[in-house]
Amino acid sequence: MKNLKKYSNKPIIGPLIKKVMNIAVNNELKTVSRHFATYLSPVLATSPLLKDEAYRIRHGVYCEELKFEAENPAKIEKDDFDDYSFHCLIQHLPTHNYAGTVRVVRPETNGQTIPIQKYCLNSISPGKINPNDFKPHEICEISRLAVPNEFRRRKMDKYSGASTGVINQHTYSVNELRCFPFIAIGLYLSAASLVMENQIKHTFVMMEPRLARSMKFIGIEFEQIGPVIEYHGKRAPYYINPELLMENLSPGIKLMLKHIRLTLNHG
Repeated sequence: MKNLKKYSNKPIIGPLIKKVMNIAVNNELKTVSRHFATYLSPVLATSPLLKDEAYRIRHGVYCEELKFEAENPAKIEKDDFDDYSFHCLIQHLPTHNYAGTVRVVRPETNGQTIPIQKYCLNSISPGKINPNDFKPHEICEISRLAVPNEFRRRKMDKYSGASTGVINQHTYSVNELRCFPFIAIGLYLSAASLVMENQIKHTFVMMEPRLARSMKFIGIEFEQIGPVIEYHGKRAPYYINPELLMENLSPGIKLMLKHIRLTLNHG
C-alpha cells in the first residue's frame, strides 16, 4: 500500500491505483466491522444504573484526566443537558466492562437547547447552517464522547489518537486490537443510529479537526461550519444529517452501522 502511493498521482496509473487502494481500505473496514461485532456491543442507557455508568466514565475522562470539569466525591460528571439526552455505552463483551460512552442531546421544547447554542454559538460562521434556524425537536448535538483509560494506551505512549479509543496493547489480544481504535467510531455510529431512529433532521457537534479528518477517511463527512476555537481544547463546530451520512459512508462501515442499529433496536 505504501509503495502504491507514490504512483497515485501519475496521469494514467493514478486512478487505477486509487481504485485499488479504496478496495483494500473497504475490505479492511469490513473486517473491522466483523471484529467490532465479535468483541463490542452498543447498549442504550435507559436505566439509572446504566446512566450512572456513563456519568462515571465521563468523570474519569473529563474531570480526572483532562481536567475540563471539576472533580466531585460522587465521581459523576453530569449537567442539565443530560435530562433530555439519549445516552449510549459500548460494552466489551468478554469482560462486560464498558469501553466508552456518548450522548445525543435532543431538545423537545423551546426552553431546551443544545450545548453549542449555549456556549459556542458565536463560533458558527455567518451564512452557515445554524441550530437557531430550526425548531428544538429538529436538532440535536452529539457530545461527551469518552473512552475510559483502561481501553486506551498508556499515557507514556503519547499516541495522538489515544483519546479516541486506542487500546492498551499489553492487556488485550491481537485480534481485539483491530477493533479498539474504532471504539470512537462505534460511539458515533451509535449516536447516528439514535438520530435516525428518532427522525432528528439536523446534528451538530464540537470536535477536534483531526478527529473530523479521521472520520472522513471512513466516509463520515462532517461539514465544518466555523473556525477552530479554544473549547475543551482546539475544536470547531461541525454539522451532519442522515442523508449526508449515508451518502458518503464506506461499505464496510455501513455494515457496522447496520449491526449497531439492529443491536440497539433489539437490546
